[in-house]
Amino acid sequence: MFRLLFVFFIIIPIIEIIVLMQVGAVLGVWPTIGIVILTAWIGAKYVRQQGLATLNSVQTKMAQGQMPSDEIVTGLMLLVAGVMLVTPGFVTDFLGLSLLIPAVRQAIAGSVKSHITTNSASQQSFQFNGQGNVYEHDDVSDQQDNPFQGHIQPPNKGKTLDGEFERKD
Repeated sequence: MFRLLFVFFIIIPIIEIIVLMQVGAVLGVWPTIGIVILTAWIGAKYVRQQGLATLNSVQTKMAQGQMPSDEIVTGLMLLVAGVMLVTPGFVTDFLGLSLLIPAVRQAIAGSVKSHITTNSASQQSFQFNGQGNVYEHDDVSDQQDNPFQGHIQPPNKGKTLDGEFERKD
């Protein structure tokens, strides 16, 4: 984790300064500043546009009862793209603009998904009884495989409790 933070906060700004100085020497100060501002403005415009489209897609999937996992990953990458585009510099602008390309986002999302594994045994639900105790219910596996069967049972299994409270200080 330290290496990643070191790269983000030390190495990338040094690279940005070097690139800005080189471009400034070739184009001049004001055109360089103008290009940095223009790329930030264009990037922010497209991040907003694609972010709203992603938000609409999330709402549509949730209304259909589906998990919007792809849209969540897309939204996270758009957030990273927005931060990179607002950061002054050509390297971060290039990386941010590349994240606005849907094919690049899909490739990154595919590589992230290949590194994530889900365990079917982790699909268990937990129930709290309000006194700090947690009761585990295994909906996936057979009840004979549950090591907690017969040992920990919720006191009001299948009943919903409703109530109100008033704080008196």
